[in-house]
Amino acid sequence: MKKWIVAGLLAFGLVSGAVAAKGAFPLDRAPDLSNDVEALQRGGKLFVNYCLSCHSASFERYKRFKELGLTERQIRENFLFTDGRVGDLMQAAISPADAKVFWGKAAPDLTMITRSRAGSGGTDYIFTLLRSYYRDDMIAHGSNNLAFPTIAMPNPLWYLQGERRPIIETVANADGSSTQVLRGWEQVTPGTMSPEEFDRSVAELVAFLDWLAEPHQDQRQQLGIFVLLFLAGFTVLAWKLNKEYWKDIK
Repeated sequence: MKKWIVAGLLAFGLVSGAVAAKGAFPLDRAPDLSNDVEALQRGGKLFVNYCLSCHSASFERYKRFKELGLTERQIRENFLFTDGRVGDLMQAAISPADAKVFWGKAAPDLTMITRSRAGSGGTDYIFTLLRSYYRDDMIAHGSNNLAFPTIAMPNPLWYLQGERRPIIETVANADGSSTQVLRGWEQVTPGTMSPEEFDRSVAELVAFLDWLAEPHQDQRQQLGIFVLLFLAGFTVLAWKLNKEYWKDIK
């Protein structure tokens, strides 16, 4: 039940926090792991374990993982925790009715979360948000977020990350005002992962979400390059043909 509640709050932070974070907190660049199949596989496993309990990815089916090099047996053993089939849509384990009772509304679908938030930072925003939690006893659920202050959702990955404290320095400005600048983080209690391992895992989760939003993104981009080269060559050919056709006409 706790896992359902924590995972369910994740998308509310992703959705409502995107606007709050834009321009208010510097975003870290999410590593580009779009061509790292093993990283996408690990990110998919994190998604299934920490998100899919309450969030659907209902525009995709489990069999989509085959495109990441997994067999049906591997999908059943690592990504399906119910009696569902590989061809089923990726529906949340919790029913919409129960979600409405717990949170007032069902958790949003995450299939297109990175594309729908592209204007607010997209993958960079989600990557930054999931790594910017810190302990704050003034918040009811005990955690806050620098990228989205007074966030309504607790840290969904706290068990992996542990608890951290931001190191904030107050810098004086020329006009007499002051600015608070983040200088780093101090680990208060360890998680099951080191800071480096956690950052890598979040990057893999974000990369998977980006892949899930458009699994054929790389193929589309490659095809786009081919189309542009073809049009460039055709333009030269058409220009020379036009010149040859009108050379004797004055």
